[in-house]
Amino acid sequence: MPSDELAQYRAGERKRKRPSRGMFVLPSLFTAGNIAAGYYAITQSIQGSQADPRYFDRAALAIGAAVLFDGLDGLVARMTNTASDFGRELDSLADVITFGLAPSLLAYIWGFRTLPAAAFSTMRENVVHAGVCACFLFLICGASRLARFNISVNPQPRNPGKPGRKYFVGMPIPAGAGVVCAVVHCFRGAPIDNPWISVVWLALILFTGFLMVSSWRFWSAKEITSGARQPFQLFALIGLIGALIAWNSELMLMIIALGYLVSGVLARLAYGWGRRSRQRLQAAEPSDVKSAD
Repeated sequence: MPSDELAQYRAGERKRKRPSRGMFVLPSLFTAGNIAAGYYAITQSIQGSQADPRYFDRAALAIGAAVLFDGLDGLVARMTNTASDFGRELDSLADVITFGLAPSLLAYIWGFRTLPAAAFSTMRENVVHAGVCACFLFLICGASRLARFNISVNPQPRNPGKPGRKYFVGMPIPAGAGVVCAVVHCFRGAPIDNPWISVVWLALILFTGFLMVSSWRFWSAKEITSGARQPFQLFALIGLIGALIAWNSELMLMIIALGYLVSGVLARLAYGWGRRSRQRLQAAEPSDVKSAD
């Protein structure tokens, strides 16, 4: 085939492989669904109260549904080859709203503002003020986590794992929001009515925010989701998780969310313990060699 004909053929192939403009809207529709779920969660959180906790439960479930939208927009963009800078920026802004602002507002109203005013009046006031700061820190930590993710190129965690396996550096913001929503949904939206329990809630919010901005490794599951050679594994995993959540959503979502949080902590502790063990062995080697002489 002549060179000019070959060039024309390759140009035609590229033109056919390039998706149409309408296809670029498809991932953004899922991102819009993400934003809609976050907005709905905010409206439900504002309406929640001790007398009607169903609004809190709806808010938690809406943010949980947004996690699915957040995963689908990226998956659809990769499958249709429609990833773009606009889509990435829109996705980051959506995550700030849905997984930053919405859960921080839910955490504040559910865990602090609805505390009964009659009992523990002085302590309640202090806890509510501390709750405002904690929930704001959760929001700013989530936004910082997204900003770091956007500017990082092949980031590496401080406690590296197995070679060749990719990890998230710090807890992803959807997982941080999932911790808040899983706890709220576990209690079916019934808000906290004891300031001492609110203190525990305060500690969990702060610790989750710290994990998002930390450099600890968290499992990314990319070896499963990107494995096109064995898609049955992905479908089987999704089906199993979906069946367990349908069986007992309150328990299973709590196990998944807190289990993922704990996994990052255990990975950090295991790495620290292993590094100290290696340092002790290296420090003991010279004495062993000297004694052998």
